[in-house]
Amino acid sequence: MRVLLIGSGGREHAIARSLLRSSQLDSLFVAPGNAGTAAFNVDLAVDDHDAVVAWCADNSIDLVVVGPEVPLVNGIADRLRDAGVACFGPSAAAAQLEGSKSFSRAFADSVAIPQPKSGTFTTSAAAIAWLDEVGVPVVVKADGLAAGKGVVIPETRDETEQAIRAMLDDAQFGEASSTVVLEERMHGEELSLFGISDGTTVVTLATAQDHKRVGDGDTGLNTGGMGAFAPVPGIDADRQAELADIFLAPAIQGMADAGTPFVGVLFAGLMLTDDGPRLVEYNCRFGDPEAEVILPLINSDVLELLHAAATGTLDQVTVEMSTGSAATVVVAATGYPQSPRKGVPLTLPATPDGSGVTIFHAGTKHGDDNALESSGGRVLSVTGIGEDLDEALTRSYAVVDAIVAAAPDQGLFARSDIGWRHARRTPSTSGDQS
Repeated sequence: MRVLLIGSGGREHAIARSLLRSSQLDSLFVAPGNAGTAAFNVDLAVDDHDAVVAWCADNSIDLVVVGPEVPLVNGIADRLRDAGVACFGPSAAAAQLEGSKSFSRAFADSVAIPQPKSGTFTTSAAAIAWLDEVGVPVVVKADGLAAGKGVVIPETRDETEQAIRAMLDDAQFGEASSTVVLEERMHGEELSLFGISDGTTVVTLATAQDHKRVGDGDTGLNTGGMGAFAPVPGIDADRQAELADIFLAPAIQGMADAGTPFVGVLFAGLMLTDDGPRLVEYNCRFGDPEAEVILPLINSDVLELLHAAATGTLDQVTVEMSTGSAATVVVAATGYPQSPRKGVPLTLPATPDGSGVTIFHAGTKHGDDNALESSGGRVLSVTGIGEDLDEALTRSYAVVDAIVAAAPDQGLFARSDIGWRHARRTPSTSGDQS
């Protein structure tokens, strides 16, 4: 098969690596890609859907895999399918599960998926009136996509009102915050559950746990994710199947019943509260950095799996997952997430096949002299594979520490405690920036 992969982050590098293992792959193209996918990158304006369709026709593309959420919410999968091109990714209507938090909450309520009490508002007065009824703490969320920055977890009443007014009155996130969702603050351990669907069948892959805060001990600002591991210890096959029956199967059935079948990755963020599991959010794509730990654990043919989902034949595919663990640690540029330093020179140690470590590129590029340098906030994801979480983390951190130490002027940092809830290892010293 000839495959076009859309995206430029660590997630897309991980998808590319998985696709390249397939015996069914003839040619891979990545747009726009990064330094890690340089051998396959093509110059294609992926936000121009007509241009993407024309390029696919000119290059005899058999399958398009869409990595990030924005093109999906904007309807690229619809445009491709209308043109007869198989696409792994949901329609714009189905992608509302991520693109609109108010839609997601209403949908989950309609199919009886457990979730926190919430309210949707378009004026700050109405939102604050609801706050008077339920009290604090609550979580304040911009309804639309806000590049991972549209969620505020305030601690006080004043902070909550400030967040509400910033979004609704001051248009902090533009159109994305013209509507806000307030949710009761849940407590417990958070995890992610990943499934793949062809619109009818859903196959559960694994659980993972992300670390959103920039600093050790889950302190500091929220980020796109500073590291992740999979599977989550304590979630055995029976418990994973139970969670899938609660959060994945009803969602896929509900979307089909609504006439908007969901094709692609359904990523359910869950909170394990004292009152049972509750839905935090749905995402319509592989997470990042979760993709960097989920995909390496798939032993079966990933291209076959994604193509089957895109063509409605998922019931004919068997998915085999590794019995080991994977852990990824994000190496970020100093200043992330507010103002990350650009152009930090990168020196990467060798990670040969069999070492149990893979370096996935995210915010990287080749400079004018072809030297590798940073180009974004999250620069690299270093994934270790092991028999258990501790071994996976030990392998990952050995490489992370070398990369951070080699960067000039303390230009890079990483959290030193990824996996802290479950790992027994001593935290690394990777230039944590709290």
